[in-house]
Amino acid sequence: MNLSILISAIVFWLAAWAFNEWLVRRKFASPAMDRAARLAVPLVFGVTILVIWEGIVRGFSIPSVLLPPPSTIWARLISSVPTLWADFRQTFLKSVLVGYALGCGLGFLVAILIDRSPFLQKGLLPLGNFVSALPVIGVAPIMVMWFGFDWQSKVAVVVIMTFFPMLVNTVSGLAATSHMERDLMRTYAADWFQTLVKLRLPAAWPFIFNALKINSTLALIGAIVAEFFGTPIVGMGFRISTEVGRMNVDMVWAEIAVAAVAGSAFYGIVALVERAVTFWHPSVRGGQA
Repeated sequence: MNLSILISAIVFWLAAWAFNEWLVRRKFASPAMDRAARLAVPLVFGVTILVIWEGIVRGFSIPSVLLPPPSTIWARLISSVPTLWADFRQTFLKSVLVGYALGCGLGFLVAILIDRSPFLQKGLLPLGNFVSALPVIGVAPIMVMWFGFDWQSKVAVVVIMTFFPMLVNTVSGLAATSHMERDLMRTYAADWFQTLVKLRLPAAWPFIFNALKINSTLALIGAIVAEFFGTPIVGMGFRISTEVGRMNVDMVWAEIAVAAVAGSAFYGIVALVERAVTFWHPSVRGGQA
């Protein structure tokens, strides 16, 4: 056991904790400084996690095959950029984005149809809840058999995973307006389409963006897991399953790091779009979203 590395990591953690506590409690006069402090808190916390991770692995001499230190993972990231980019392009740019757009778009359109048809609302929504509970490890092999081993089968899995969260949330959002608001639109002689565009869709946007944010992570998980059951020799899921068998754990963690960054960035972009679209919502105006 390397005691000096372990003690250094603990000292850094205590210092970073104290600095974060100071940032959280400090009231800055400048709005720019206040925003910078809010950004600095999670960044410092993330760096602290990496330092503690490095210190524990090296301090207790944990074998890299069990848990590689962040420095080793970073070295693998730098040395494997072409491979990681090919996997990212196959999994994220093809499977995730295409499946996400199709699943969310179809879910939104079907929700509009359900809103117009009580029969569909009573018949399709219970079926949707049933299908959304199906495990991805059961759906993925079937989609691979139906659509082949390339990215099209992963798109099908992502569509199934993202369709029903969007459907259920959109239907709930369309029903969020009160009877008084709908009665007011009728007094203005507004038809169904005008009421939908001017009243019900704006009220449903928080629900719709909630589904979009949930699906931004579900889509990536679904595509990666689907690649475990058959894919060309490229893709994040393929690389993870292959390198685990070869005991190249640092490459596995490098793929996990790329997936985590891509998923977080995707979620962040959706959240920024939400702030721009639902600027009128109390949670956005209060700075809580």
